[in-house]
Amino acid sequence: MNMIYPCAAIKKRWRPRLLPGAFIAVLLLASLLMLSIPAANAASYAQVPITQDGKSILGGQAYLIDGVTYVPFRAFCELQGSGTIRWDAQARAAYATTADGVTVCAFADGALYIRYGERYFYTVTPVRLVHDRVYIPIRPLAKCFGLNVSWDATTRSVSLTGTGATPRSDVGVYESDELYWLARIIQAEAGSEPLTGKIAVGNVVLNRVASPEFPSTVYGVIFDREYGVQFTPTINGTIYNEPSVESVVAARLCLEGYTLSNDILYFFNPSIAHSFWISQNRPYAFRIGNHVFYR
Repeated sequence: MNMIYPCAAIKKRWRPRLLPGAFIAVLLLASLLMLSIPAANAASYAQVPITQDGKSILGGQAYLIDGVTYVPFRAFCELQGSGTIRWDAQARAAYATTADGVTVCAFADGALYIRYGERYFYTVTPVRLVHDRVYIPIRPLAKCFGLNVSWDATTRSVSLTGTGATPRSDVGVYESDELYWLARIIQAEAGSEPLTGKIAVGNVVLNRVASPEFPSTVYGVIFDREYGVQFTPTINGTIYNEPSVESVVAARLCLEGYTLSNDILYFFNPSIAHSFWISQNRPYAFRIGNHVFYR
């Protein structure tokens, strides 16, 4: 439970991947179920022409699904010079190795992220199976290969251009102290919540870090005492518990800049709350699992 006390107005923080409110319910459903998405009928989707540095690629294998361009994992990675590409039936995951030796992993059962080395890129919409082939939203997959993605609404086509460099793949892209404490507060507050619920808790912490009304570090926000205890796990000791794999993934996704809202600064579980100051004084944003989030 998050115990928050009154604060002044908050300045917004810009994030690179702000999700429209309409996506939140879709993401929550996918994260709650995490079930295999049945193999889709490709014929029911519109093909998306794709060019890379001016040359047509993929030969009609890319599709527009729920407004998002999806590409086949194996075919796309092969075009980018990937060496080993394999399917792990037990893990239900596809793996590819980039020309630089970095492993890219995509879990096929409705996952909302792909792994690039030690980094995690949010897919926004789930990884899918189309005719038993793993399909990935193009933007996060292109990022693994240092490609910029441009959508042309007039021609309903995608163009890819190389940046000349691939992104770092090591865990050093994250501040170790931020990752350590963010993963632990996510676990303590939302360990039993879906992935989107975990991300939202991380968003609250980072939104506060960005605000001049709160401390300027993750640690400072979590252990803030200016208006009283802000996060109950800091006094009951659960903040020190080892985080789950998914809580660490959620923390990394947040630190990559992916957010459900720039504005959320408060949350609580109404079924166990002792104070209802938040719901009585702050604008409602959305609910995920047991937590209700406020601006």
